[in-house]
Amino acid sequence: MSKLKIGIVGLPNVGKSTLFNALTKKSVPAENYPFCTIDPSVGIVSVPDERLINLSEISKSKKTIPAVIEFVDIAGLVKGASLGAGLGNKFLSHIREVDAIIEMVRIFEDKDMIHVHDKVDPLFDIEVINFELDQAGIKKPTLYVLNTSAVAENVKIDFAEFLLKIPGPYIEVDPIFGTGLDNLIKASYDLLNLITFFTTGEDESRAWTTLRGATAPYAGRSIHTDFEQKFIRAEVVSYGRLVEAGSFAKAREKGWVRTEGKEYIVKDGDVIEFLI
Repeated sequence: MSKLKIGIVGLPNVGKSTLFNALTKKSVPAENYPFCTIDPSVGIVSVPDERLINLSEISKSKKTIPAVIEFVDIAGLVKGASLGAGLGNKFLSHIREVDAIIEMVRIFEDKDMIHVHDKVDPLFDIEVINFELDQAGIKKPTLYVLNTSAVAENVKIDFAEFLLKIPGPYIEVDPIFGTGLDNLIKASYDLLNLITFFTTGEDESRAWTTLRGATAPYAGRSIHTDFEQKFIRAEVVSYGRLVEAGSFAKAREKGWVRTEGKEYIVKDGDVIEFLI
């Protein structure tokens, strides 16, 4: 997969832009990702992965390039958006362009931040957003992000009961203090059933994204279409074995580098050399 785009949606004043700004503080240079649009509402954020750092050190790589997620800050949806209320049609068209949705849910009171419905009722908010998405025919994967900013002092809901009623996977973050952001990035990655494989060498070590269950040729097209169309074989070693050996050459000496064909299912953490 050459591109992974996730939209941040929610009602107005629930913390979407705060979350987006916190995420983009972790953004990476765009020059290695030519598919990305330069837009103030788009942030290219690296997927945290210590394995990549270790591989880069083993190979003494000149460059280290992580897998990335493109986060899109989509302006607040309102009740009636699917009928064109507010800028509903425009917002919904932006949501249709993403691969998955982060639905930001506010669970705290703040007298300086007026709630669009004059009350903090996260389950009602979720119902409003999901109704609008459903009416617009949008059924992409959704991760619920609970904005816990100031929740310890100002929570007005039965939190334990609320968690049981969330209609899908969720994660808690505090975008003001930046807590939970790495977990959010990883959870977003997992939401689409993706795995990471690696290429490594003196020039660069790089993390690549592919679907869980992908064959080696399919995974290879994340790098270049030739790697799928002209695939001959792949030299594969698991990340753990490579680290244990200390180098690709030593892993090969130990017989830990396998030659795999077109039917091989790539595993998370595989380090691969594609031959075409």
